[in-house]
Amino acid sequence: MKKIFNKKNLSNLLFIIAIGLLLYPPTREWGMRQIAFAPSVKNSDTIENLASYNWELKGLNTRSVNFNEFEDKVIFVNFWATWCPPCRAELPMIQKLYNDYKDKVAFVFVTNEDWNTVNKFFIEKDYDLPVYNSTSTPPQKFLETNSIPASYLIDKDGAILISKVGAANWNSKKVRTLLDSLILK
Repeated sequence: MKKIFNKKNLSNLLFIIAIGLLLYPPTREWGMRQIAFAPSVKNSDTIENLASYNWELKGLNTRSVNFNEFEDKVIFVNFWATWCPPCRAELPMIQKLYNDYKDKVAFVFVTNEDWNTVNKFFIEKDYDLPVYNSTSTPPQKFLETNSIPASYLIDKDGAILISKVGAANWNSKKVRTLLDSLILK
């Protein structure tokens, strides 16, 4: 009788299982979280400043604002969507960061989706991040990519210290240390 599970068949089976897990959305998000690294801070010679803060934002679960209200504050901006796997992967980490820094940092989560879609997702995941729809053109630096998630960490002087496209571990010690230093500045 021939052996069914030889080394070749076993490795093929493991490969098929791995591909299946990557294609299954809940597992895919979990996997992305496991490989998400803390975002890199730009070198001082590559840091750019926001040229304008003039940007109208319609609050979906918070009041509507003009982005210029956040001038002279540390700001975290995140462009995202409920249907985006990398966005969904990083949101649990961002929610933890928001829980600890919401009174010290201006958090701006921007989506093109309506409140019913976002609210259903937030209830399911127990999120309470402040979400906005953009009602005017964002600052030019935010228009340099069409990919999501796209996140930016801006200091009190308007310098974009972190510009990250793709999922990242925003709840890392590295990010928290940076935020602590920016808040005290």
